[in-house]
Amino acid sequence: MKLTIVYDNEVYRKDLGLKSDWGFSCLIETKNDKILFDTGTKGKILLKNMKILGINPTDINRIVISHEHHDHNGGLKSLIPYVKNIEVYHLTDKVPNEKITSITPEIPKKISENVWTTGRLNGLVDEQSLVLKSDKGWYVLTGCSHPGVEKILQTAKQIGNVLGIIGGFHGFNKFSVLENLDFICPCHCTSHKKDIMREFPRVYSACGVGKNIDLKSI
Repeated sequence: MKLTIVYDNEVYRKDLGLKSDWGFSCLIETKNDKILFDTGTKGKILLKNMKILGINPTDINRIVISHEHHDHNGGLKSLIPYVKNIEVYHLTDKVPNEKITSITPEIPKKISENVWTTGRLNGLVDEQSLVLKSDKGWYVLTGCSHPGVEKILQTAKQIGNVLGIIGGFHGFNKFSVLENLDFICPCHCTSHKKDIMREFPRVYSACGVGKNIDLKSI
């Protein structure tokens, strides 16, 4: 399973002409599916970064929106012309287009081989995260972690043994929650990246547009 950061506040591959912006999007490639987790803020930037990274939006067959903030769902409208008969997992009843099969997961649910959603997790902002299975164990992919990193990890551990976490952590600072993880990659809205890097230098990994993560090689 391969992950590619398509949209983020920072650029990881600075040699390609990729653009950073406030928002988040990550492509998940499995043997059978290409799943886009969040769509960033601006469709123009999302599509440009995809083109540079060699990602054909017509190949995407599922979209998961972590929560209904514009920096996570803003690029969805621009993707609609490229997709057909696509499943969108989101926490709203609004259907932006008749091409979309809208699914609102309220509880943990398998959405693809080795890919689960946590379902709706309540917080100041309701949110869902993904839980991804590799040969070694499970990895969590978050949007902003509004319900709290601890709550997200507790839910993910009901699905499988969690080895790592990738995505936005928001204002999270209870670092002891991360102590037993083998891979920590804070992205987007994480307030305390430098503190996390100091606490976990061995397992910390920088995020940014163009970053590739092969879960087999972690």
